[in-house]
Amino acid sequence: MSRILVTGGKDGYEISTDRARLDLDVVHGFLRESYWAAGIPRSLLERAIKHSVCFGLYDPEGGQCGFARVVTDRATAALLCDVFVLTSHRGRGLGKWLVECALAHPELEGLRRWSLVTLDAHGLYERFGFAPLEHPTEHMVIERSPGELWPRGR
Repeated sequence: MSRILVTGGKDGYEISTDRARLDLDVVHGFLRESYWAAGIPRSLLERAIKHSVCFGLYDPEGGQCGFARVVTDRATAALLCDVFVLTSHRGRGLGKWLVECALAHPELEGLRRWSLVTLDAHGLYERFGFAPLEHPTEHMVIERSPGELWPRGR
């Protein structure tokens, strides 16, 4: 997979798909406190990152301030997940830019189906064409609480 670097689009911020640049302390620190990945062990996050297309958002000094991950077969479908911008960098349109870059990634263009799960950011994603399931009775899921999958606090 080619590495993508987008610069200059937002006041000196950058977005990169170079996994080697990711600050796992920042990513893990945010996600382990999030409602969707509360308590996730770092080792599990590292495995998820290894098998995903990841987008790091970096401030003008090069510090990581956001993240998005796409789980995909790179042919037909993708799941957008783990999207965040650190609180101190919000209000600049960076979350929108991060999603826009993920959706426009050359190796993900033309995928038939994108999906995501969110409790509180519907407005952000609707502007990109995401909508509630048209036929929810056709979809099935197994959901396990994080407490069943990993002990809290690691």
